[in-house]
Amino acid sequence: MTYAFPPGGLPGQHVMPDGKAVFTTAYAFIPANTMRDIVTSVLPGWTDTRAWIIARPMTGFAETFAQYAVEVAPGGGSDAPEPDAGAEAGIFIATGEMTLVIDGTAHMLTAGGYAYVPPSAVWSVKNNAAEPLQFHWVRKRWQPAVGVTEPDAIITSDADTPPTPMPDTGKWATTRFADPDDLRHDMHVNIVTFEQGGLIPFAETHIMEHGLYVLQGTARYLLNTDWVEVGPGDFMWLRAYCPQACVATSDEPFRYLLYKDVNRHPDLVLK
Repeated sequence: MTYAFPPGGLPGQHVMPDGKAVFTTAYAFIPANTMRDIVTSVLPGWTDTRAWIIARPMTGFAETFAQYAVEVAPGGGSDAPEPDAGAEAGIFIATGEMTLVIDGTAHMLTAGGYAYVPPSAVWSVKNNAAEPLQFHWVRKRWQPAVGVTEPDAIITSDADTPPTPMPDTGKWATTRFADPDDLRHDMHVNIVTFEQGGLIPFAETHIMEHGLYVLQGTARYLLNTDWVEVGPGDFMWLRAYCPQACVATSDEPFRYLLYKDVNRHPDLVLK
């Protein structure tokens, strides 16, 4: 498997500006080739690290999560990666090796590795390898609920998590890193896979917000009323109720990392 990551660098002066990036009231489409060095941030509490912050809560748009692509140079990392004590994390490794310590227990994650970090955990990240570490990081404030305790940490990988086929499709499956029936989890970070010719055979329209980072392959993706050609490293950011559908177009599988908010009642008071 391959797992895409922002290309960085800067296109040459012979390259005309890309016109595919779109921001609308229903969705944003951020192509891979817009994720260059000039839009990275350095982060407090992190050393030898840069991040593409590709989604953040925005009033009237997608309000529940932030999503980063993070690159850590050899020797870099953080002993205090999360500034919000109420935040949970989903971490997916694209390349390199991460030493992740959660509540005193060390874990080694490599490409395809996934970790869920609960909000009360004390954790740290270090790149002890000789090559850069590149990973995707989803942040959300955990939403307490009556009778529900915080989730436990999860350490697993793409390779160790069997995909769940979507019923009656044959070409569409979801790799679920958390049990979808576990009410402790109010967010899911999954990998969705379409084999050649696979598709979503209707326009999904639902309450969940989405961040979709394309890891591999190509597709035509319906975003609201627009069909968009998408490929490795492209990011789709959908607010609640944005219609979406997909038709895989490449010889290889089309795969994306998917965030969605789940398993909680909507607030009845607007904030």
